Amino acid sequence: MGATGLGEKSYLVRLGESDSDRYRLYCLTDKGRVTIFRVQYEAFIEGEWWPIVRYDTAHGFPHRDLIHPHQPEEKAEYPGRSNTKC
Repeated sequence: MGATGLGEKSYLVRLGESDSDRYRLYCLTDKGRVTIFRVQYEAFIEGEWWPIVRYDTAHGFPHRDLIHPHQPEEKAEYPGRSNTKC
């Protein structure tokens, strides 16, 4: 952590014994408080890594994106929640 109190972490985690499932985690903190987060589940399908679902605070609010290969993402918001009140 630097003098400003900012902390940044990023992980890539394999799920189980299989090499076909993983998640990515990114987190930014300011003085110990989470200010930005992103968790994305990915599956290895037909020789490529595909994002399946992502939870994050992009666009100014916490939400979930269901990601389809050939269709628009489905975004689900969490009413009553904000980036400062998760």
